[in-house]
Amino acid sequence: MLRFGTIGTGWITDEYIRGAKDSGLWQLAAVYSRDLARARAYAQKHGAEYAYDSVEALAQSDLVDAVYVASPNALHYEHCKALLRAGKHVICEKPLCAQAAKVEELNRLAAERGLVFLEAIMFLHQPQLRALERALGQIGPISLAKLDFCQRSSKLDRYLAGELPNIFNPRLETGALMDLGVYCVYPALYLFGEPESAQISAHMLESGADGCGVATLRYPDKLVTLTYSKLGQAGADSEFQGPEGTVAVQSISRLGGITLRRKDGTVEEIHGQDEKYQLMGWEAKDFYRCITDPAGSRREYARWVELSLQTARLMEALRRQAGVRFASDGAPQ
Repeated sequence: MLRFGTIGTGWITDEYIRGAKDSGLWQLAAVYSRDLARARAYAQKHGAEYAYDSVEALAQSDLVDAVYVASPNALHYEHCKALLRAGKHVICEKPLCAQAAKVEELNRLAAERGLVFLEAIMFLHQPQLRALERALGQIGPISLAKLDFCQRSSKLDRYLAGELPNIFNPRLETGALMDLGVYCVYPALYLFGEPESAQISAHMLESGADGCGVATLRYPDKLVTLTYSKLGQAGADSEFQGPEGTVAVQSISRLGGITLRRKDGTVEEIHGQDEKYQLMGWEAKDFYRCITDPAGSRREYARWVELSLQTARLMEALRRQAGVRFASDGAPQ
């Protein structure tokens, strides 16, 4: 059993902790928060023995083998870098960094130290991904794919009332593309590779964050559209269309609710819905496997690392094209 620590005390960290514990492979040893009292309360809540209010202290701890990072996006780079430098394996919530050069640097740092560095993308680690690929193989060459993740933010009412929640604050490198659009970019790149070209249009908010957007990825034989929003709630599935039918996915991020609809009208249910902690448990299992069986997981791990860099490059290109700028981008060129 490996020992892990966490950075972040939100609901997503709760679910990762639950999933990691449920796997039977991980023991929660320590938690971090900027506020020590909050860290201690969070440690007590989840049964961790140690609480820190210093990332450096967590990084240097001999009691922790690996760390799950769920800090605000703008802090991912510095937190991951400190942990990797100290010899800790890291799994970091999406998106890794706003700039691809930083992702490349962190990947290189992890490789130099023989460490595992993963982006926490549920899509890649679910067993039903194989079922999705098999279903896609049954509908023939895909000509059009529509990947959708539109979910009304729970913080939208606060924003509309004049507040500035983190998710709508560009200083924290957030917004619709960074928060939800990444869940559409990953499947597109995983399933179809890098596009010939990409175009995007975004709806910008007064805060400087994007509230929603539409991107089109062009391939030699297909078009892939990405729709994402923090302003409205979607009621339609993601879809993959081929001459023999359509594969619909109710939740592209969770790979939940997968249905094959053949051209003859027959419908086959491929996969239902899983609880969040179960989805994150698969991430934790693969993280463990990459650490403890590097030879056996080398090919998958290499692909995940390359995908993280490809995603960062495409996300940065789309973001800049849409006019979404962060302070870390530096002066406009």
